[in-house]
Amino acid sequence: MPTSHAMPPLGVRPRGRSLLTADWLLAHDGFSHVFHRNGELVIEGQRVLYAGPKFPGEVARRLDFGAALISPGLIDLDALSDLDTYTLVLDNQPGWSRGRTLPETYLRRGPYEMYAPEELAFQKRYAFATLLLNGITTALPIASLYYREWAETVEEFDAAADAAKDLGLRVFLGPAYRSGGTYVDGSGAFQMQFDEARGFQGLGDAIEFIRRRAGDGGGLVNGLLAPDRVETNTAALMRATMAAAENLDVPVRLHMAQGKLELQMMQRLHGRTAAEWLVGLGAFNHRLIAPHGTHATASDIGLYAEHGVTLAHSPLVSARMGSVLNSFAAIRARGVNIGMATDTAPPDMWMNMLMGLSACRIAEGRSDAAFSADFFEAATLGGARALHRPDLGRLSPGALADIAVFRLDDPHMTPTVDPITTLALGGNGKVTEAVFVDGRLSMYRGRVAGFDMAQARVRAQAQFDGLIAKYPDRSFSHPPVEQLFRPSFPLR
Repeated sequence: MPTSHAMPPLGVRPRGRSLLTADWLLAHDGFSHVFHRNGELVIEGQRVLYAGPKFPGEVARRLDFGAALISPGLIDLDALSDLDTYTLVLDNQPGWSRGRTLPETYLRRGPYEMYAPEELAFQKRYAFATLLLNGITTALPIASLYYREWAETVEEFDAAADAAKDLGLRVFLGPAYRSGGTYVDGSGAFQMQFDEARGFQGLGDAIEFIRRRAGDGGGLVNGLLAPDRVETNTAALMRATMAAAENLDVPVRLHMAQGKLELQMMQRLHGRTAAEWLVGLGAFNHRLIAPHGTHATASDIGLYAEHGVTLAHSPLVSARMGSVLNSFAAIRARGVNIGMATDTAPPDMWMNMLMGLSACRIAEGRSDAAFSADFFEAATLGGARALHRPDLGRLSPGALADIAVFRLDDPHMTPTVDPITTLALGGNGKVTEAVFVDGRLSMYRGRVAGFDMAQARVRAQAQFDGLIAKYPDRSFSHPPVEQLFRPSFPLR
């Protein structure tokens, strides 16, 4: 049969062999990523058949992307799956008084869900689509619990699993749970409230969800235990979580070492850092993925390395909060596996790589402390190591066909010498041309399979506007919205 040059339909895994070619191919030779000029990638079904110079066999179709890089899809270990509320406090500080920490008065009245179930389901679908637009093929979704009654629900995660299957995104899913939460009392002091029974109920719900949904979509849906933030969990819940993770063979994501408030609260509650506390519980091991690490001590980092814990690095979010990892290069040199994460909108991994590179060089005070390739490796192979999935994060025979194609024909990125350096320095997620996940075309030129992005953007904005109107309920002293969120310049 003749070879086709037509792009397959969105959402379809085409029959037969598909050959992808471009000016640059980033393959994996069994040891590291390697470039091929005008290389060829052949996929068949869900997997990569060949990655290298000219393919000698027959193919059903040839897809030539021209001035572009064919790359392994990016892995996001902390991918936002709701509408980013941090945008409200970027220039409205302090954030704790503007809904980032719930006031005692709100808790006494009774916290409530600020989004309807159908709104939460839509947000997962919308967020997953934006991940694909940015070349992310594997994601561990994260959402804020600030506007929740207590924790995430199985219902919304069933909707998330369905969205991942429909859109074609590989996900590691499990509803977040906790046994406590931070609040601010009438004097402005931070306090904790605990309800361990609710924490164990959340863990039970997550286990049930994973047993029922893991493996759906031919392997697109995978399990994850997500016990929110370290200070919001009791020792009993953390021990039970790690035991369940072993039984289910799934990763655990736990936010820790991410801010001064957490450090102070861990000292108040346990008299030690998060890492020290978890080691003492026997709950610090290779299954743990720990965002963000900017407030980890040198001793903590030693424990990360000793126990095989992965650090999920979100340099853009950390820098916006006034902190940096100290440092990416130093932590990596100590043997800690580092993966990348976006944790914000837009989920632009290239922007995070540039911020991470800049922050590392500033922290180290030298321009050769780290290089673009180090951060790209973290965004691919580092994420795959965190998930114990050698079939992800690389383009080599037998690997899953999770592929991102990034354009290099943007005038702002010309001339191109090394495509990774060029994309890190001058690119962003908007240059993502195409994304294949599990061998199917999930995104092409801004279009996502089965999803109207323009219509969805309007719906997302309307939902966010509705949330903003409720912020006085959940903010300290309950001022009106106009006082909570002021425009950058006076509005006339």
